Amino acid sequence: MSDERGARSAPRIVLGVGGGVAAYKACEVLRGLTESGHDVRVAPTAAALRFVGAATFEALSGHPTRTDVFDDVPSVPHVRLGQEADLVVVAPATADLLARAANGIADDLLTSTLLTARCPVLLVPAMHTEMWEHPATRHNISLLRSRGVVVAEPDSGRLTGADSGKGRLPDPVEIVDLARLLLAEPTGLPRDLEGRSVVVSAGGTREPLDPVRYLGNRSSGRQGFALARVAAHRGADVTLVAANTADLVVPAGVRLRRVGTAEELRSELLEVADGVDAVVMSAAVADFRPSGSAEHKIKKNSGDPPPVELSRNPDVLGELVRRRANGRLRTEVIVGFAAETGDPDTTVLEYGRKKLAHKECDLLVVNAVGDGRAFEVEDNAGWLLASSGMEHPVPHGSKTLLASRLWDAVVEQFAAGDS
Repeated sequence: MSDERGARSAPRIVLGVGGGVAAYKACEVLRGLTESGHDVRVAPTAAALRFVGAATFEALSGHPTRTDVFDDVPSVPHVRLGQEADLVVVAPATADLLARAANGIADDLLTSTLLTARCPVLLVPAMHTEMWEHPATRHNISLLRSRGVVVAEPDSGRLTGADSGKGRLPDPVEIVDLARLLLAEPTGLPRDLEGRSVVVSAGGTREPLDPVRYLGNRSSGRQGFALARVAAHRGADVTLVAANTADLVVPAGVRLRRVGTAEELRSELLEVADGVDAVVMSAAVADFRPSGSAEHKIKKNSGDPPPVELSRNPDVLGELVRRRANGRLRTEVIVGFAAETGDPDTTVLEYGRKKLAHKECDLLVVNAVGDGRAFEVEDNAGWLLASSGMEHPVPHGSKTLLASRLWDAVVEQFAAGDS
């Protein structure tokens, strides 16, 4: 079986769809998976087809859609689908579907597939808050997770009708990211951050020149959002301090605090970082700001523009480390990021080593930037450095995968501190 999978160019994914209102979002999940090069076969429940017709799933996947184990009996689909899959994703996973999966009930094609699958399984719940919080559902989720099934955290927000609360299906983009992570790293979502609280900063700060213009950088915030997303799905209590990232989807289960400037980011971090287990500073903080900001827009026809005098912004990462050293910040692990370009005399990695020694943080992620790398793109690469002297290259891959590797290193830091 493994040889067959290795020979295939497109990973095979089974997309299960439960019978909830959120079934319509499965179409966007399906499109996201197929457009990223995966061979997807949809296995809806009979109830799911009351929300979205089989023709829609067939058109988007390019494969027949079946629900019953007696459909196409000669191919034995209730066994073959699970055996041949590289990943099974169920979105939405209703309370009823979670219960059937937890108890090994195989009364349709989807639940039979869940019993035969030996690949990673990702269940993405969606239901009303009362159902999500019910002891029976909590027991089923705990049981599934104990067997190695990845049960994602639902989002909070508008539910069916006028109701709001926890139980909303996460954004399809987030589900696709998690699916890609599990394909790249089958153990990518262990629940090893449960009971931990973390703070992640993301995005790029902007320093105003006038009410219209600003000095800023090209950071999109995608890496920080990926870090927050993975931490939440690994069980952490996550606060995300985000600078100028309004176009990004807020990860499910994450508290968001928006900021604009470096001073605002510093203020928020000092407020939320004390007492957490880890702080990850992935935001691109502007080193300088205009010494003054014009009250009104600087007009183009007002003659030569006035010179811009700059003042140095606070070193937020350095301040966090210093506060911890003098007992004013109770944080076990502090992680920094370094975006470098290198020059004829010094490589990006050498600059990263110097920054780690100067900042004295526990871990540092070093990225080479420019020429379409790191900033404003979906993927990332670099090196992971530790104050212990450990250095690991992070190969090119999704920012979600880099986030998972970083949290692996943070968990190792926790273990070293506990020993």
